[in-house]
Amino acid sequence: MTVELTSLPVHFLPTADGRLAYREAGSGTPLVLLHGGFVDHRMWQEQIRAFAPSHRVIAWDARGHGASDNATGPFRQVDDLAALLRGLDAAPAVLVGLSMGGGIAVDCALEYPELVRAVVASGSGTSEAAFAHPWVLETIAAQNGCLAAGDLEGWADAFALWAVGPHREPADTDPGLLGSIRRMGLDTLGKHTPDEPDHHVPVTRTWERVPGIEVPLLAINGALDSPDHHALAARLTDLVPDGRLVTVPGAAHYPNMENPAGFNAELAAFLERLP
Repeated sequence: MTVELTSLPVHFLPTADGRLAYREAGSGTPLVLLHGGFVDHRMWQEQIRAFAPSHRVIAWDARGHGASDNATGPFRQVDDLAALLRGLDAAPAVLVGLSMGGGIAVDCALEYPELVRAVVASGSGTSEAAFAHPWVLETIAAQNGCLAAGDLEGWADAFALWAVGPHREPADTDPGLLGSIRRMGLDTLGKHTPDEPDHHVPVTRTWERVPGIEVPLLAINGALDSPDHHALAARLTDLVPDGRLVTVPGAAHYPNMENPAGFNAELAAFLERLP
């Protein structure tokens, strides 16, 4: 069975503040895919194709991303995820998150442990990330500067640098990958206005609570990602009792897209070891 993303209908889960969009395929153990910030569920095409034959794969759009509605009041992403898991009768689930999605997955293991069977976090630690590397700070500043100037194309160029990483140049990176990241980022920006309030409410005290996570946790980092992201993953796996860290070669912040074979092999091996 080969599952193509475009063949899957977009479904919607009603919430008290709009709808959450998702696609799903397959049956069996729920495998829930949580995308990074400013992108959407389309980043998981290769994982949906690879794992739908053996799992119930669910790929959501976080609130304010993709086809999901924007927030009109305060919300926590982890509460949205809990609503999705309960609304779809998809718990306990293996949560696979990248960047922002990895933080949401860890938050869910902290806030709703009964809903989580295992966690896979890629390019992330908890949702309380701290950055210090000059390349990371410069990239964030470039994005913010372009947004302040209303230069959306410039913002998209800066945003796509996460797929490049600090160890190479954009010309050395697959242009198809960069184009996909740019398109998803611009689609997300197009859902919002510059004067829109930020309704997101963070989860707190995550790092001090991480040692209490009782489920298996795997961190999958792209070898070419920034030192900050590698440090976050190392800190996370050092603190979680059943934590393990692996690296996917030839990829930066989106190893599931840039080296899907390597990413999928590590994920499949982790799933096979779950009790």
